[in-house]
Amino acid sequence: MSVARLSTEDDDRESKKAYKEASPMLGFSDEDKIGTIQPHNDALIVTLRIGGYDVKKVLVDQGSAVEVMYLNLYKGLNLKPEDLTTYDSPLVSFEGKTVTLRGQIRLPIQIGSDVVEVDFIVVDVYSPYIAIVARPWLHALGAVSSTLHQKVKYSSEGQVKDIVGNQTMTR
Repeated sequence: MSVARLSTEDDDRESKKAYKEASPMLGFSDEDKIGTIQPHNDALIVTLRIGGYDVKKVLVDQGSAVEVMYLNLYKGLNLKPEDLTTYDSPLVSFEGKTVTLRGQIRLPIQIGSDVVEVDFIVVDVYSPYIAIVARPWLHALGAVSSTLHQKVKYSSEGQVKDIVGNQTMTR
């Protein structure tokens, strides 16, 4: 049996490497409520750059499993039927009804210098929103959202960045 003492230099290099690769901690505090109307029960509505255009009234819904684009945005982006691919899974509306789908389209969502490609399901139903971004977008961005704080936070270039909601769009 032998006993060896590990070099502290190796330990230091490993811990520094792990520290450099670690992302900043994402979370919310009371300071994040500053600038919001409190108390409230508002949805988190943001403006996002989708397909090269600033799109207002985008609902951030961490309870949804798919991103949704409503027909008015589809037409506003001058997209054509040939831009769509088929999407065969049923989609159920907030009222519990099955929604007729136009198809699916992959578009970039840009936040600052970060770009995430998103598969939107295009639907032709009424909505007070222009689009809905959901868990796939949040997970791809590595983001967390808070309706209470009216923010989405994500890590980029070693910093915590945020997207601030607009409560006036929900009233």
